[in-house]
Amino acid sequence: MNALFANSFRGAGFPLPGLTLALLCAAYLLTGILGHDPWKTDDAIHLGIAWNFYNGGGLLLPRVGGEPLFGTTPLYHWVAALTAWATQWVLPFHDGARLATPVFGALFLFFLFKAATALNDRDAGLVAPVVAIGTLGLLVPVHDAQPAIALLAMAALAYWGLALSPAKPLVGALWLGIGCGAAVLAGGPAGAAPVLPLLLLPLLRRTWLAFFIALYAAIAVAALWPTFLALRTPAYLVGWWHEELALMAFQKGLRTDHLELLAWFSWPALPLAAWAAWVQRRQWRDWNVLAPALGTVLALAWFLGHEPRPLQALPLLAPLALLAAAGAHRLRRGAANAFDWFGMMTFTLVIGLVWLGGIAMWTGWPAQIARNFAKLEPGFVPQFSYLALGLALAFSAGWIAALLRLPRSPWRAAVRWTAGLTAMWGVLIALWLPWIDYGKTYRGVMRSLRAAVPQDAGCVAGRNVGLAQRALVDYFAGIRLQPAGRSECRWLLVQGSAKHATAPAGWVRVWEGHRPSDRSERLRLYRREE
Repeated sequence: MNALFANSFRGAGFPLPGLTLALLCAAYLLTGILGHDPWKTDDAIHLGIAWNFYNGGGLLLPRVGGEPLFGTTPLYHWVAALTAWATQWVLPFHDGARLATPVFGALFLFFLFKAATALNDRDAGLVAPVVAIGTLGLLVPVHDAQPAIALLAMAALAYWGLALSPAKPLVGALWLGIGCGAAVLAGGPAGAAPVLPLLLLPLLRRTWLAFFIALYAAIAVAALWPTFLALRTPAYLVGWWHEELALMAFQKGLRTDHLELLAWFSWPALPLAAWAAWVQRRQWRDWNVLAPALGTVLALAWFLGHEPRPLQALPLLAPLALLAAAGAHRLRRGAANAFDWFGMMTFTLVIGLVWLGGIAMWTGWPAQIARNFAKLEPGFVPQFSYLALGLALAFSAGWIAALLRLPRSPWRAAVRWTAGLTAMWGVLIALWLPWIDYGKTYRGVMRSLRAAVPQDAGCVAGRNVGLAQRALVDYFAGIRLQPAGRSECRWLLVQGSAKHATAPAGWVRVWEGHRPSDRSERLRLYRREE
């Protein structure tokens, strides 16, 4: 059957020209990055750290609202502050800083392409980024201010180094070491833990010199920030290290939540990679199978040993994409056709529903759908936009072209899936982004808070205020909250629930705010009684 399937596509290559693939990747990476305020939780926190760097808060200590934050490394935030500075003449800070995500996303896809090409061939190199951006679990973090994308990019660099090892062992070892060291700067030792054991893989080829080159390069790069930190603020370095050790601790027992998350998060990379591993099971000692397979095992063990969260599963993406790239063209004809039809039907239906929702918001028809949107975000007033309409039409036209014009190819199902996911995301962002942003932004709340605090108020203390809210108070209101125990502060901001509004003893409430659709969270401002 495999032979029959291969014969049916004899002479067929990758179904997209390189430029078209680059445009597809760019559309995927950039859509949803611009045009909205910081959203809690990660988006607001990491934009808050970059905001501190941007405003002269030093480049060593990650801070949120002026307060040091442990368990965070600064590579992503340095780049975010730089992209914000470079685009300050045309973009607000949060949009400019968020451009760091597509920068690292593009590096991730480029290094993945290089690694898959070195491990297999150019067609595999082209399909590896397609598999990666088609994976469901990447969709949200790659459109946030998210340092995990920097970690992904550095992990892909390490895999490129591994891929070069058979032909160029010393050059490959150097890139492997730089990638592993930069992964520590991007995600800390805990975040880079699934990647760091890759440093041992040159020993499988008994290339001791390559191993030491990789090891010393990794140490040199990873030690850059901690060394300067030790010279400047050794107490913070100690606290950061203890936090990293806590994050690295394994938990006991496999939970069903791990399997449930993995089932949707890794689709379709995991089944494609599993099939590739199966059809190449007799070549398991070949480097193009062994290297990504061992990387997958390492990342899977890390994920299963920790809290089942999407960010913990992200390190799986690079090795899975490399494995899948080698076997995506070897699917049996029936499985390939089923995958293709599933993608076509799913994304056509979802894109149609997104259009229906957008039309309902703009026109009020169908009335029931329009009422549901208004009920979920009370007070939202939709504004028709020719730009939004044009973008939605462009993404829809791209999807129709993918349905009708993609030539027959062993890789067509994977390419069409990714094209459908990109089109769906593009139409959703074009038509629904103002409605989504209205429900998620804290801009109105924080401006109201700023108006309630007198200019001569002095310091404002914070109690139970989350990291994201602290960052947004700093960003939108220009208020850096002090620890609640500061006795000289006459003003106190408290985060609590809608049901519990009792004022602390000796304080009087002067303001309360929340987002229109938020039924639980409340911010309350108190003034000390005279």
